[in-house]
Amino acid sequence: MMGADPDKGDTVGGRLKRFARVGGSVGGLAAQLAGHRVLGLPLDQGRHSADIKAALGGLKGPLMKAAQILATIPDALPPDYAQQLQQLQSNAPAMGWPFVRRRMRGELGAQWQDCYQSFDRDACAAASLGQVHRATLPGGQAVACKLQYPDMSAAVEADLQQLKLIFAIYKRYDAAIDPADIHAELSARLREELDYIREMRQMTLYRHMLADEPSLAVPTAIEGLTTERLLTMTWQEGQPLLDEVKRLENDPSARNAIARAMFRGWYLPFYRYGVIHGDPHLGNYSIGANQVVNLLDFGCIRVFPARFVRGAIRLYQSLDRHDHDLAVLAYEDLGFRNLTRDVMDVLGLWAEFLYAPLLGAGVRPIIDVDKGGLYGAEVARKVHAELKRIGGVRPPREFVLMDRAAVGLGSVFMHLRAELDWREEFYDLIADFDRDKLHQNQSAILTSVGLPTLDSPALD
Repeated sequence: MMGADPDKGDTVGGRLKRFARVGGSVGGLAAQLAGHRVLGLPLDQGRHSADIKAALGGLKGPLMKAAQILATIPDALPPDYAQQLQQLQSNAPAMGWPFVRRRMRGELGAQWQDCYQSFDRDACAAASLGQVHRATLPGGQAVACKLQYPDMSAAVEADLQQLKLIFAIYKRYDAAIDPADIHAELSARLREELDYIREMRQMTLYRHMLADEPSLAVPTAIEGLTTERLLTMTWQEGQPLLDEVKRLENDPSARNAIARAMFRGWYLPFYRYGVIHGDPHLGNYSIGANQVVNLLDFGCIRVFPARFVRGAIRLYQSLDRHDHDLAVLAYEDLGFRNLTRDVMDVLGLWAEFLYAPLLGAGVRPIIDVDKGGLYGAEVARKVHAELKRIGGVRPPREFVLMDRAAVGLGSVFMHLRAELDWREEFYDLIADFDRDKLHQNQSAILTSVGLPTLDSPALD
Protein backbone atom coordinates (compact mmCIF):
# COMPACT_ATOMS: atom_id res chain seq x y z
CA MET A 1 0.00 0.00 0.00
CA MET A 2 1.37 3.43 -0.93
CA GLY A 3 1.90 6.45 1.26
CA ALA A 4 1.92 7.08 5.00
CA ASP A 5 -0.74 5.62 7.26
CA PRO A 6 -2.62 8.40 9.09
CA ASP A 7 -4.43 5.89 11.33
CA LYS A 8 -1.52 3.92 12.75
CA GLY A 9 -0.38 4.84 16.23
CA ASP A 10 -3.88 5.80 17.32
CA THR A 11 -5.71 2.48 17.36
CA VAL A 12 -5.55 2.11 21.15
CA GLY A 13 -6.60 5.71 21.69
CA GLY A 14 -9.33 5.39 19.10
CA ARG A 15 -10.62 2.24 20.72
CA LEU A 16 -10.70 3.82 24.18
CA LYS A 17 -12.55 6.84 22.82
CA ARG A 18 -15.01 4.48 21.16
CA PHE A 19 -15.63 2.65 24.43
CA ALA A 20 -16.10 5.97 26.20
CA ARG A 21 -18.64 7.20 23.64
CA VAL A 22 -20.68 4.01 23.45
CA GLY A 23 -19.85 2.13 26.63
CA GLY A 24 -21.40 4.62 29.03
CA SER A 25 -24.67 4.68 27.15
CA VAL A 26 -24.93 0.96 26.57
CA GLY A 27 -23.64 0.16 30.05
CA GLY A 28 -26.29 2.40 31.55
CA LEU A 29 -28.95 0.64 29.51
CA ALA A 30 -27.63 -2.71 30.71
CA ALA A 31 -27.90 -1.48 34.28
CA GLN A 32 -31.53 -0.50 33.68
CA LEU A 33 -32.31 -3.96 32.39
CA ALA A 34 -30.45 -5.60 35.27
CA GLY A 35 -32.48 -3.54 37.73
CA HIS A 36 -35.63 -4.72 36.04
CA ARG A 37 -34.61 -8.39 35.99
CA VAL A 38 -32.96 -8.66 39.43
CA LEU A 39 -34.66 -6.03 41.58
CA GLY A 40 -38.03 -5.86 39.89
CA LEU A 41 -37.66 -2.18 39.01
CA PRO A 42 -40.04 -0.95 36.30
CA LEU A 43 -38.74 -0.88 32.70
CA ASP A 44 -40.43 0.67 29.70
CA GLN A 45 -39.18 -1.64 26.91
CA GLY A 46 -40.22 0.78 24.18
CA ARG A 47 -38.31 3.62 25.81
CA HIS A 48 -35.36 1.32 26.54
CA SER A 49 -35.11 0.37 22.86
CA ALA A 50 -35.39 4.04 21.87
CA ASP A 51 -32.51 4.79 24.25
CA ILE A 52 -30.40 2.15 22.52
CA LYS A 53 -31.18 3.79 19.19
CA ALA A 54 -30.12 7.16 20.60
CA ALA A 55 -26.91 5.66 21.97
CA LEU A 56 -25.93 4.21 18.60
CA GLY A 57 -27.52 6.50 16.06
CA GLY A 58 -24.97 9.31 16.28
CA LEU A 59 -22.07 7.04 15.41
CA LYS A 60 -20.47 6.27 12.10
CA GLY A 61 -19.09 2.78 11.87
CA PRO A 62 -19.69 -0.90 12.31
CA LEU A 63 -21.83 -0.86 15.43
CA MET A 64 -24.46 1.13 13.56
CA LYS A 65 -24.09 -1.23 10.59
CA ALA A 66 -24.34 -4.29 12.82
CA ALA A 67 -27.44 -2.86 14.48
CA GLN A 68 -29.06 -2.34 11.08
CA ILE A 69 -28.17 -5.91 10.08
CA LEU A 70 -29.62 -7.28 13.30
CA ALA A 71 -32.83 -5.35 12.76
CA THR A 72 -33.40 -7.27 9.51
CA ILE A 73 -32.82 -10.77 10.98
CA PRO A 74 -36.14 -12.16 12.24
CA ASP A 75 -36.11 -12.56 16.03
CA ALA A 76 -32.44 -11.60 16.52
CA LEU A 77 -33.79 -8.78 18.68
CA PRO A 78 -37.13 -8.12 20.38
CA PRO A 79 -39.58 -6.32 18.04
CA ASP A 80 -39.36 -2.94 19.80
CA TYR A 81 -35.57 -3.00 19.56
CA ALA A 82 -35.59 -4.00 15.90
CA GLN A 83 -38.09 -1.28 15.03
CA GLN A 84 -35.91 1.40 16.60
CA LEU A 85 -32.67 0.16 15.07
CA GLN A 86 -34.21 -0.01 11.60
CA GLN A 87 -34.54 3.76 11.78
CA LEU A 88 -30.78 4.36 12.10
CA GLN A 89 -29.61 6.51 9.22
CA SER A 90 -27.15 4.75 6.91
CA ASN A 91 -26.40 8.03 5.13
CA ALA A 92 -24.40 9.64 7.91
CA PRO A 93 -22.97 13.15 7.27
CA ALA A 94 -19.93 12.92 5.02
CA MET A 95 -16.41 13.79 6.14
CA GLY A 96 -15.16 17.11 4.72
CA TRP A 97 -12.49 17.93 2.19
CA PRO A 98 -9.59 18.20 4.69
CA PHE A 99 -10.23 14.59 5.74
CA VAL A 100 -10.53 13.45 2.12
CA ARG A 101 -7.28 15.15 1.15
CA ARG A 102 -5.39 13.61 4.09
CA ARG A 103 -6.81 10.16 3.45
CA MET A 104 -6.05 10.23 -0.28
CA ARG A 105 -2.50 11.40 0.42
CA GLY A 106 -2.09 8.57 2.90
CA GLU A 107 -3.35 5.97 0.42
CA LEU A 108 -1.79 7.12 -2.88
CA GLY A 109 0.96 9.51 -1.86
CA ALA A 110 1.49 13.28 -2.00
CA GLN A 111 0.83 13.46 -5.76
CA TRP A 112 -2.44 11.55 -5.57
CA GLN A 113 -4.36 14.15 -7.57
CA ASP A 114 -2.18 13.36 -10.60
CA CYS A 115 -3.91 9.95 -10.69
CA TYR A 116 -7.23 11.60 -11.58
CA GLN A 117 -8.33 14.08 -14.20
CA SER A 118 -10.97 15.34 -11.77
CA PHE A 119 -12.07 14.47 -8.25
CA ASP A 120 -15.28 15.81 -6.68
CA ARG A 121 -14.64 17.40 -3.30
CA ASP A 122 -18.12 16.57 -2.01
CA ALA A 123 -19.08 12.96 -1.40
CA CYS A 124 -21.98 11.65 -3.49
CA ALA A 125 -22.81 8.97 -0.91
CA ALA A 126 -21.94 8.40 2.75
CA ALA A 127 -22.58 5.37 4.92
CA SER A 128 -21.43 3.64 8.09
CA LEU A 129 -17.89 2.62 7.08
CA GLY A 130 -16.95 5.12 4.39
CA GLN A 131 -18.03 7.59 1.72
CA VAL A 132 -17.98 7.72 -2.09
CA HIS A 133 -16.61 10.44 -4.37
CA ARG A 134 -17.07 10.66 -8.11
CA ALA A 135 -13.90 11.21 -10.15
CA THR A 136 -12.51 10.75 -13.66
CA LEU A 137 -9.29 9.10 -14.74
CA PRO A 138 -6.81 10.86 -17.04
CA GLY A 139 -8.35 9.08 -20.03
CA GLY A 140 -11.84 10.35 -19.15
CA GLN A 141 -13.23 7.17 -17.54
CA ALA A 142 -15.73 8.01 -14.78
CA VAL A 143 -14.97 6.22 -11.53
CA ALA A 144 -16.30 5.96 -7.99
CA CYS A 145 -13.79 6.25 -5.14
CA LYS A 146 -14.90 4.66 -1.87
CA LEU A 147 -12.88 6.07 1.00
CA GLN A 148 -12.91 4.50 4.47
CA TYR A 149 -13.41 6.70 7.52
CA PRO A 150 -10.42 7.09 9.86
CA ASP A 151 -9.59 4.59 12.61
CA MET A 152 -12.24 2.10 11.52
CA SER A 153 -10.16 -0.91 12.59
CA ALA A 154 -10.15 0.32 16.18
CA ALA A 155 -13.84 1.18 15.88
CA VAL A 156 -14.65 -2.36 14.73
CA GLU A 157 -12.99 -4.00 17.71
CA ALA A 158 -14.52 -1.57 20.19
CA ASP A 159 -17.95 -1.90 18.59
CA LEU A 160 -17.84 -5.68 18.54
CA GLN A 161 -17.26 -5.66 22.28
CA GLN A 162 -20.26 -3.38 22.72
CA LEU A 163 -22.29 -5.58 20.39
CA LYS A 164 -21.49 -8.52 22.64
CA LEU A 165 -22.92 -6.54 25.56
CA ILE A 166 -26.08 -5.79 23.58
CA PHE A 167 -26.46 -9.52 22.87
CA ALA A 168 -26.01 -10.25 26.57
CA ILE A 169 -28.80 -7.79 27.31
CA TYR A 170 -31.04 -9.53 24.80
CA LYS A 171 -30.21 -13.02 26.04
CA ARG A 172 -31.20 -12.00 29.57
CA TYR A 173 -34.44 -10.60 28.19
CA ASP A 174 -35.42 -13.50 25.97
CA ALA A 175 -33.88 -16.94 25.42
CA ALA A 176 -35.80 -17.92 22.29
CA ILE A 177 -32.74 -17.30 20.08
CA ASP A 178 -29.20 -17.89 21.35
CA PRO A 179 -27.21 -15.17 19.55
CA ALA A 180 -23.69 -16.55 20.17
CA ASP A 181 -23.07 -17.69 16.59
CA ILE A 182 -24.82 -14.60 15.20
CA HIS A 183 -22.19 -12.48 16.96
CA ALA A 184 -19.38 -14.66 15.59
CA GLU A 185 -20.71 -14.35 12.05
CA LEU A 186 -21.23 -10.60 12.16
CA SER A 187 -17.76 -10.15 13.67
CA ALA A 188 -16.10 -12.06 10.85
CA ARG A 189 -18.02 -10.25 8.10
CA LEU A 190 -17.51 -6.77 9.60
CA ARG A 191 -13.75 -7.30 9.88
CA GLU A 192 -13.66 -8.41 6.25
CA GLU A 193 -15.54 -5.31 5.13
CA LEU A 194 -12.66 -3.14 6.30
CA ASP A 195 -10.34 -4.66 3.68
CA TYR A 196 -11.03 -2.94 0.36
CA ILE A 197 -8.46 -5.12 -1.42
CA ARG A 198 -10.59 -8.09 -0.42
CA GLU A 199 -13.69 -6.25 -1.65
CA MET A 200 -11.94 -5.59 -4.98
CA ARG A 201 -11.35 -9.33 -5.34
CA GLN A 202 -14.94 -10.09 -4.38
CA MET A 203 -16.12 -7.60 -6.99
CA THR A 204 -14.00 -9.41 -9.59
CA LEU A 205 -15.45 -12.71 -8.36
CA TYR A 206 -18.96 -11.43 -9.10
CA ARG A 207 -17.91 -10.17 -12.52
CA HIS A 208 -16.81 -13.72 -13.33
CA MET A 209 -19.83 -15.49 -11.82
CA LEU A 210 -22.34 -13.17 -13.56
CA ALA A 211 -20.45 -12.72 -16.83
CA ASP A 212 -23.23 -14.41 -18.82
CA GLU A 213 -26.07 -12.40 -17.24
CA PRO A 214 -26.81 -9.41 -19.53
CA SER A 215 -29.40 -8.01 -17.10
CA LEU A 216 -26.76 -7.52 -14.39
CA ALA A 217 -23.79 -5.15 -14.30
CA VAL A 218 -20.80 -5.28 -11.94
CA PRO A 219 -18.22 -2.47 -11.75
CA THR A 220 -14.58 -3.08 -12.64
CA ALA A 221 -12.11 -2.31 -9.86
CA ILE A 222 -9.09 -0.17 -10.76
CA GLU A 223 -6.36 -2.21 -9.10
CA GLY A 224 -3.63 0.45 -9.25
CA LEU A 225 -5.86 2.92 -7.42
CA THR A 226 -7.12 0.52 -4.76
CA THR A 227 -5.65 -0.01 -1.28
CA GLU A 228 -6.97 -1.52 1.94
CA ARG A 229 -8.94 1.67 2.60
CA LEU A 230 -9.53 3.10 -0.88
CA LEU A 231 -11.51 1.30 -3.56
CA THR A 232 -11.63 2.85 -7.03
CA MET A 233 -14.09 1.29 -9.47
CA THR A 234 -15.84 2.17 -12.71
CA TRP A 235 -18.87 4.40 -12.30
CA GLN A 236 -22.21 2.70 -12.98
CA GLU A 237 -24.90 5.03 -14.29
CA GLY A 238 -28.29 4.32 -12.80
CA GLN A 239 -31.22 5.46 -10.73
CA PRO A 240 -32.13 4.38 -7.18
CA LEU A 241 -34.36 1.34 -7.15
CA LEU A 242 -37.34 3.00 -5.46
CA ASP A 243 -37.22 5.88 -7.96
CA GLU A 244 -37.40 3.33 -10.77
CA VAL A 245 -40.29 1.52 -9.09
CA LYS A 246 -42.21 4.79 -9.06
CA ARG A 247 -41.31 5.56 -12.67
CA LEU A 248 -42.35 2.06 -13.77
CA GLU A 249 -45.67 2.21 -11.91
CA ASN A 250 -47.60 1.24 -15.05
CA ASP A 251 -45.01 -1.12 -16.55
CA PRO A 252 -45.27 -4.47 -14.74
CA SER A 253 -43.12 -6.26 -17.35
CA ALA A 254 -40.20 -3.91 -16.63
CA ARG A 255 -40.62 -4.36 -12.88
CA ASN A 256 -40.69 -8.13 -13.32
CA ALA A 257 -37.52 -7.97 -15.44
CA ILE A 258 -35.75 -6.16 -12.60
CA ALA A 259 -36.98 -8.71 -10.08
CA ARG A 260 -35.82 -11.63 -12.21
CA ALA A 261 -32.39 -10.05 -12.63
CA MET A 262 -32.06 -9.54 -8.89
CA PHE A 263 -33.21 -13.10 -8.17
CA ARG A 264 -30.51 -14.45 -10.47
CA GLY A 265 -27.95 -11.95 -9.21
CA TRP A 266 -28.26 -13.27 -5.67
CA TYR A 267 -29.05 -16.94 -6.14
CA LEU A 268 -27.09 -17.98 -9.24
CA PRO A 269 -23.80 -17.44 -7.34
CA PHE A 270 -25.18 -19.38 -4.37
CA TYR A 271 -26.48 -22.46 -6.18
CA ARG A 272 -23.63 -22.59 -8.72
CA TYR A 273 -20.67 -21.53 -6.55
CA GLY A 274 -21.81 -21.43 -2.90
CA VAL A 275 -21.40 -17.65 -2.69
CA ILE A 276 -23.97 -15.10 -1.56
CA HIS A 277 -24.16 -11.34 -1.19
CA GLY A 278 -25.12 -10.81 2.44
CA ASP A 279 -26.35 -7.21 2.25
CA PRO A 280 -29.43 -6.81 0.00
CA HIS A 281 -29.85 -3.17 1.02
CA LEU A 282 -31.74 -0.81 -1.29
CA GLY A 283 -28.68 1.42 -1.56
CA ASN A 284 -26.47 -1.40 -2.83
CA TYR A 285 -27.87 -1.41 -6.34
CA SER A 286 -29.23 0.96 -8.95
CA ILE A 287 -31.16 0.51 -12.19
CA GLY A 288 -29.48 1.42 -15.46
CA ALA A 289 -30.75 1.58 -19.03
CA ASN A 290 -33.09 -1.21 -20.18
CA GLN A 291 -33.66 -2.27 -16.56
CA VAL A 292 -30.10 -3.53 -16.13
CA VAL A 293 -29.42 -3.93 -12.39
CA ASN A 294 -26.14 -2.43 -11.19
CA LEU A 295 -24.63 -4.24 -8.21
CA LEU A 296 -22.56 -1.69 -6.30
CA ASP A 297 -21.19 -3.01 -3.02
CA PHE A 298 -19.25 -6.21 -2.42
CA GLY A 299 -17.97 -5.86 1.13
CA CYS A 300 -20.33 -8.42 2.72
CA ILE A 301 -19.84 -11.66 0.78
CA ARG A 302 -20.27 -15.11 2.31
CA VAL A 303 -18.76 -18.35 0.96
CA PHE A 304 -20.54 -21.56 1.98
CA PRO A 305 -19.43 -25.19 1.91
CA ALA A 306 -21.14 -27.30 -0.71
CA ARG A 307 -23.01 -29.28 1.95
CA PHE A 308 -24.72 -26.04 3.11
CA VAL A 309 -26.01 -25.43 -0.44
CA ARG A 310 -27.19 -29.03 -0.53
CA GLY A 311 -28.97 -28.39 2.77
CA ALA A 312 -30.84 -25.41 1.34
CA ILE A 313 -32.02 -27.56 -1.57
CA ARG A 314 -32.91 -30.49 0.67
CA LEU A 315 -34.92 -28.24 2.96
CA TYR A 316 -36.99 -27.06 0.00
CA GLN A 317 -37.47 -30.64 -1.19
CA SER A 318 -38.51 -31.80 2.30
CA LEU A 319 -41.24 -29.14 2.34
CA ASP A 320 -42.34 -29.90 -1.20
CA ARG A 321 -42.55 -33.64 -0.47
CA HIS A 322 -43.61 -33.43 3.21
CA ASP A 323 -40.57 -35.59 4.01
CA HIS A 324 -39.48 -35.34 7.67
CA ASP A 325 -36.43 -37.59 7.26
CA LEU A 326 -35.12 -35.37 4.46
CA ALA A 327 -35.70 -32.32 6.66
CA VAL A 328 -33.47 -33.90 9.33
CA LEU A 329 -30.67 -34.25 6.78
CA ALA A 330 -31.29 -30.72 5.54
CA TYR A 331 -30.92 -29.12 8.98
CA GLU A 332 -27.76 -31.13 9.61
CA ASP A 333 -26.33 -29.82 6.33
CA LEU A 334 -27.29 -26.29 7.35
CA GLY A 335 -25.34 -26.60 10.59
CA PHE A 336 -28.08 -27.15 13.17
CA ARG A 337 -27.24 -29.69 15.86
CA ASN A 338 -29.29 -31.84 18.25
CA LEU A 339 -32.66 -30.58 17.08
CA THR A 340 -35.72 -32.11 18.69
CA ARG A 341 -38.84 -32.88 16.68
CA ASP A 342 -40.58 -29.91 18.35
CA VAL A 343 -37.81 -27.47 17.37
CA MET A 344 -37.79 -28.82 13.82
CA ASP A 345 -41.53 -28.33 13.54
CA VAL A 346 -41.22 -24.71 14.66
CA LEU A 347 -38.29 -24.04 12.32
CA GLY A 348 -40.41 -25.57 9.60
CA LEU A 349 -42.93 -22.74 9.99
CA TRP A 350 -40.24 -20.21 9.10
CA ALA A 351 -38.90 -22.43 6.30
CA GLU A 352 -42.37 -22.66 4.79
CA PHE A 353 -42.59 -18.87 4.82
CA LEU A 354 -39.20 -18.44 3.13
CA TYR A 355 -39.81 -21.13 0.50
CA ALA A 356 -43.51 -20.41 -0.06
CA PRO A 357 -43.02 -18.71 -3.47
CA LEU A 358 -41.21 -21.86 -4.70
CA LEU A 359 -43.78 -24.36 -3.46
CA GLY A 360 -46.43 -23.51 -6.02
CA ALA A 361 -46.27 -23.42 -9.80
CA GLY A 362 -47.28 -20.50 -11.99
CA VAL A 363 -46.83 -16.75 -12.00
CA ARG A 364 -47.47 -15.25 -8.56
CA PRO A 365 -46.36 -12.44 -6.22
CA ILE A 366 -43.65 -13.13 -3.65
CA ILE A 367 -46.35 -13.12 -0.92
CA ASP A 368 -50.00 -13.93 -1.56
CA VAL A 369 -51.97 -10.71 -1.84
CA ASP A 370 -54.60 -11.85 0.63
CA LYS A 371 -51.92 -12.35 3.33
CA GLY A 372 -50.58 -8.81 3.08
CA GLY A 373 -47.17 -7.32 3.72
CA LEU A 374 -47.26 -8.01 7.47
CA TYR A 375 -47.53 -11.76 7.00
CA GLY A 376 -43.79 -12.33 7.51
CA ALA A 377 -43.87 -10.45 10.80
CA GLU A 378 -46.82 -12.55 11.94
CA VAL A 379 -44.96 -15.77 11.10
CA ALA A 380 -41.84 -14.48 12.88
CA ARG A 381 -43.84 -13.68 16.01
CA LYS A 382 -45.39 -17.14 16.00
CA VAL A 383 -42.00 -18.83 15.50
CA HIS A 384 -40.49 -16.70 18.25
CA ALA A 385 -43.27 -17.52 20.72
CA GLU A 386 -43.03 -21.25 20.00
CA LEU A 387 -39.23 -21.31 20.30
CA LYS A 388 -39.45 -19.49 23.60
CA ARG A 389 -42.03 -21.99 24.83
CA ILE A 390 -39.95 -25.07 23.97
CA GLY A 391 -36.57 -23.77 25.16
CA GLY A 392 -35.01 -21.87 22.26
CA VAL A 393 -32.54 -22.62 19.50
CA ARG A 394 -29.01 -21.61 18.55
CA PRO A 395 -28.90 -20.71 14.83
CA PRO A 396 -25.58 -21.72 13.22
CA ARG A 397 -23.47 -18.80 12.02
CA GLU A 398 -23.66 -19.89 8.37
CA PHE A 399 -27.44 -19.49 8.51
CA VAL A 400 -27.37 -15.80 9.50
CA LEU A 401 -26.63 -14.04 6.19
CA MET A 402 -28.50 -16.62 4.12
CA ASP A 403 -31.64 -15.89 6.13
CA ARG A 404 -31.05 -12.16 5.90
CA ALA A 405 -30.57 -12.26 2.12
CA ALA A 406 -33.83 -14.17 1.67
CA VAL A 407 -35.81 -11.73 3.82
CA GLY A 408 -34.13 -8.65 2.31
CA LEU A 409 -34.74 -9.76 -1.26
CA GLY A 410 -38.32 -10.65 -0.47
CA SER A 411 -38.81 -7.08 0.73
CA VAL A 412 -37.35 -5.74 -2.53
CA PHE A 413 -39.66 -7.96 -4.57
CA MET A 414 -42.62 -6.64 -2.61
CA HIS A 415 -41.55 -3.06 -3.44
CA LEU A 416 -41.41 -4.07 -7.10
CA ARG A 417 -44.79 -5.83 -6.85
CA ALA A 418 -43.11 -8.53 -8.90
CA GLU A 419 -45.02 -11.53 -10.22
CA LEU A 420 -42.90 -14.37 -11.58
CA ASP A 421 -42.93 -18.14 -11.76
CA TRP A 422 -40.51 -18.32 -8.83
CA ARG A 423 -40.49 -22.11 -8.85
CA GLU A 424 -39.39 -22.21 -12.48
CA GLU A 425 -36.62 -19.67 -11.82
CA PHE A 426 -35.44 -21.73 -8.85
CA TYR A 427 -35.44 -25.03 -10.73
CA ASP A 428 -33.37 -23.46 -13.48
CA LEU A 429 -30.65 -22.76 -10.91
CA ILE A 430 -30.64 -26.14 -9.12
CA ALA A 431 -31.28 -28.48 -12.05
CA ASP A 432 -27.64 -29.58 -12.40
CA PHE A 433 -26.63 -29.34 -8.74
CA ASP A 434 -23.83 -31.67 -7.71
CA ARG A 435 -22.06 -31.18 -4.39
CA ASP A 436 -18.60 -32.23 -5.59
CA LYS A 437 -18.85 -30.24 -8.80
CA LEU A 438 -19.89 -27.12 -6.87
CA HIS A 439 -16.91 -27.51 -4.54
CA GLN A 440 -14.54 -27.84 -7.51
CA ASN A 441 -16.03 -24.84 -9.31
CA GLN A 442 -15.96 -22.79 -6.13
CA SER A 443 -12.32 -23.56 -5.38
CA ALA A 444 -11.28 -22.77 -8.95
CA ILE A 445 -13.06 -19.43 -9.18
CA LEU A 446 -11.98 -18.25 -5.70
CA THR A 447 -8.37 -19.14 -6.49
CA SER A 448 -8.55 -17.30 -9.83
CA VAL A 449 -9.37 -13.99 -8.12
CA GLY A 450 -7.00 -14.41 -5.18
CA LEU A 451 -9.57 -15.25 -2.48
CA PRO A 452 -9.07 -18.04 0.09
CA THR A 453 -10.91 -21.28 -0.51
CA LEU A 454 -12.80 -23.22 2.14
CA ASP A 455 -9.78 -25.50 2.48
CA SER A 456 -7.91 -22.51 3.87
CA PRO A 457 -7.85 -21.69 7.62
CA ALA A 458 -8.41 -18.05 6.61
CA LEU A 459 -12.11 -18.86 6.35
CA ASP A 460 -12.44 -20.83 9.60
